[in-house]
Amino acid sequence: MKLAELSIRRPVFAAVVSLLLVLLGLVSLTRLAVREYPDVEPTVISITTVYTGAGAAIVENKVTQIIENRVAGLEGIEKLRSSSRDERSAITVEFSADRPIDAAANDIRDRIGRVLDELPDEAEPPEIRKTGAEGEAIMYLNLTSDRLSAIELTDYAERVLVDQLAATPGVARVNINGGRRQAVRIWIDRQALAARALTIAEIEAALRSENVELPAGRLESAAREFALRTDTGLNRVEDFRRLVIGRGPEGYLVRLGDVADVRIGAENERSMSRSMGLPGVSFGIEQMSRTNTLEVANEVHRTLARIGAELPPGMQLTADVDRAVFIRASLREVVIALGISLTAVLVVIFLFLGNLRATLLPALTIPVSILASLTFMDFMGYSINVLTLLGMVLAIGLVVDDAIVVLENIFRRIEVGQPPLLAALDGSREIGFAVIATTLVLISVFVPLSFLPGVLGRLFREFGLTLAAAVLFSALVALTLTPALAARVFQGGGERGALAVRIERFFAALAGRYERLLRSLIRRPWLVVGGTLGLVLLAGLAFRHLPQEFTPAEDRGFLFVGLDAPEGASLEYTTGYLQQAEQILFREMERHGDIQRFALRIGSVGFSAEVNAVRGWIVLGDWGPQRRPAAAIADSLRRQLAALPGVRSFVFVPQGLSIGGFGQPVQVVIGGPDYPTLADWSDRLVAQAAANPGLLTVETNYQERKPQISVAVDRDRAAELGVSLQTVGRTLEAMLGSRIVTTYVDRGREYRVILQARAADRVQPADLENLYVRSNRGGELVPLANLVHLEETAAAMQLNRFDRMRAITISASLAPGYTMGEAVQFFQELVARELPATARLSFDGQAREYLRSRGQLWSSFAFAIGIVFLVLAAQFESFRHPLVILTTVPLAVIGAVAGLTLYGFTLNVFSQIAMILLIGIAAKNGVLIVEFANQQRDRGLARVEAVVRAAAIRLRPVLMTSLCTASGALPFLLASGAGAETRRPIGVVVFFGTVIAVLLTLLVVPAVYTLIAGRHRSPHYLAGVIERLRAAPGGSGSGGPEPT
Repeated sequence: MKLAELSIRRPVFAAVVSLLLVLLGLVSLTRLAVREYPDVEPTVISITTVYTGAGAAIVENKVTQIIENRVAGLEGIEKLRSSSRDERSAITVEFSADRPIDAAANDIRDRIGRVLDELPDEAEPPEIRKTGAEGEAIMYLNLTSDRLSAIELTDYAERVLVDQLAATPGVARVNINGGRRQAVRIWIDRQALAARALTIAEIEAALRSENVELPAGRLESAAREFALRTDTGLNRVEDFRRLVIGRGPEGYLVRLGDVADVRIGAENERSMSRSMGLPGVSFGIEQMSRTNTLEVANEVHRTLARIGAELPPGMQLTADVDRAVFIRASLREVVIALGISLTAVLVVIFLFLGNLRATLLPALTIPVSILASLTFMDFMGYSINVLTLLGMVLAIGLVVDDAIVVLENIFRRIEVGQPPLLAALDGSREIGFAVIATTLVLISVFVPLSFLPGVLGRLFREFGLTLAAAVLFSALVALTLTPALAARVFQGGGERGALAVRIERFFAALAGRYERLLRSLIRRPWLVVGGTLGLVLLAGLAFRHLPQEFTPAEDRGFLFVGLDAPEGASLEYTTGYLQQAEQILFREMERHGDIQRFALRIGSVGFSAEVNAVRGWIVLGDWGPQRRPAAAIADSLRRQLAALPGVRSFVFVPQGLSIGGFGQPVQVVIGGPDYPTLADWSDRLVAQAAANPGLLTVETNYQERKPQISVAVDRDRAAELGVSLQTVGRTLEAMLGSRIVTTYVDRGREYRVILQARAADRVQPADLENLYVRSNRGGELVPLANLVHLEETAAAMQLNRFDRMRAITISASLAPGYTMGEAVQFFQELVARELPATARLSFDGQAREYLRSRGQLWSSFAFAIGIVFLVLAAQFESFRHPLVILTTVPLAVIGAVAGLTLYGFTLNVFSQIAMILLIGIAAKNGVLIVEFANQQRDRGLARVEAVVRAAAIRLRPVLMTSLCTASGALPFLLASGAGAETRRPIGVVVFFGTVIAVLLTLLVVPAVYTLIAGRHRSPHYLAGVIERLRAAPGGSGSGGPEPT
């Protein structure tokens, strides 16, 4: 090889190249962002339309369907979801991951602009929002106090804390969740209002007209000028109470305080947030894009330490969910794995060579290749994350392979007495083609991972290309630095140590026994091939019975918990169960000590908006042998919460990639013609699914049982009495639902003023009897009861659609030991058995990603084999030799399936990715044997003799490289602590696949080679023939012996 020869002649040049790679890598290390995973957020556009006064069904027909039909034809749409509620349509358009969010938003705006004329006049223009990965919530804080109310806590948070947290370096925004923002609440007494012959509309008009602040001009003198301002704003509760809203029947002034209770209250009283049993306010901290998660988290903790010293007595600000804790723990585990892997690899090399200097030469490849790959990551805009670090650990076992092959060949020549300089030159030249071939094979496997579509492509692109870069740099080092140093650090012909002599004798004896075994087996190659096919068939049967899922449940240091009270339950009713759940959590903390903190919410933004739903998280202690696994803690809490009567509960461990957010992992979407039919279908499916012990918390997003009062307005009667429907609607909204009418300023901040009837005046339908509206004809009061008819019904609060069809989603969590594959198969069989052919079955969330990944990864597997075949064919100038080499792939799969079966692991994204890696790992052993066999045939040996001798000579490097790769995966196989659930499947597949593959490769590849290798004319052989022809007199002569 020219490169190796240049490096041997100019060793300083070789050293400088490696040093430059190291220096650039160290610089890149300081620039790379640190994240948990690569950015896999999809391109999502939301379209929200407000249609005041319209019910859910009208919103669906007149707004949602029209917009959906217009935007559905856009390029790159992968999923279209919508929900229609009273007065509100919400559509979510999810594009393919590679679709630029700005281009998608522009296309949506263009389509919406064309549909505005088709929407009702009363509907507001649709609001379009981009949902991307601009910020990521990395931490949730909780502010609690044993002295202050939730309103006071929220006000303190908004005035004092939010700005300080938002000013922290790397923080993009701070969101307050579960707070009760201060407002002036005006609780109307309907009887007092009726007695004074006034209406809600008149109160609203007085508040709007009297609460103003206007400029009044200027006063100008010869020397000075004054600006005038008319300040009639209402800034205190007493100002609102004294506000004149009209005159009574006898002409006296009526003030707001005469007909209402005016006081400071909560803007939204249908939500609650509690942390450790105390009222609290939650903060979501989002980081800026391309920032270091660990650094941002550290900065936030510094800010918390400074804020904590300034908090009022009795107030505490704590970090509940801190994603950096898991990332930091995962990184620590990976660093430990790096050390273990490096040590194991060096031990393997030393045991095979018995020479300390020879051991250190391949070791230099590791830091150079790993640091050089950091430069590549920085250039590509990648981040240091769990997957790229996994790739680096695996790379330790791979990057030394090229250096080992080169070094072993040089070392073998030195052992037989060749001078180190010539041994380095001849050895690197002899093995150079094999090094390039194995490098290209590995790159051909890793690169196709980046072509996976959707979430998987974005997830594993950095993993695959980082591995490819590390292997490429390792080949560069193996062909430059390794021969240059080997030529100078080895002493030829001197006395060797006793260990080296014993190791040499051991491998000589092992090679002799192996050669004799191979000669006996190769006489019956079909027997070897037949036995291998039998093993492949057994592995195939075992493979079909492997449980499947998208990602394994992962102990990330916290759990999700929830309670669902009956439909229509009040806030007070749900709060009672929340407090019982808190007592269960406190008892669990005292009993085991596994739980550190917990926070629960009712009706909070980001979870459920209904007051019958409790959602929250439980923060666990540090990973360690004393703490129970998250799944065991979840199972214990699940049993205790299930004992609460009258509510449904769930506790589940988050999945590895957290796709689907807080939602349950199994989401089954049933599409059909209309909602009554869908409701009947879903009830049948839910009943069957609830009986499946593998599915927990089975529920649907179609809640038809919620009590509802249908208010039918007599339009003719209203027109006859001169009352507009708008007046009727606003009166009902203000009295029963609450209505924001104006704002006020308190200490420099603006707050809302909200009208609503007293709680005692909105308990039952009869409470509408003392509500009045004023007629536009003559101004007399008209009882609202004369205009409306009330009927109690059970109606759906929300109508959902999926991919332009009416749909109901059934969701469930998985019981321990029950996999996503089993759940998906259960619902597929259930729908086929229970529902007619007109029903359409789809999946969403993690179930959808599981189905997509299953097909995509196996397509990538086949694609990688095809690429490797073509690369090998181009290198070997043969279509037969690649077939010989690729027989190693099913051998590796045998080991992978055996490992997964032995450990009881599932077939998931991580184990499938590891199987794709096995293509290159297994093929490189075949390359070493086949390439050297071809060299022997170029020298005139017969086919059988050539492959036997090649296998015997290459036995040591084949075993060395394979055991180094297996040693690199050993820390994953034995992984514990944070993130072990995703690392162990990779370790099992790579370790067992590599070990079984090398043992079978040494027997199968020579046998297959003798059967199908055929006549051989390598490029090296033909080059020699051409040179001899040129050297012959007259350009003719013998071209050498005919290859066998």
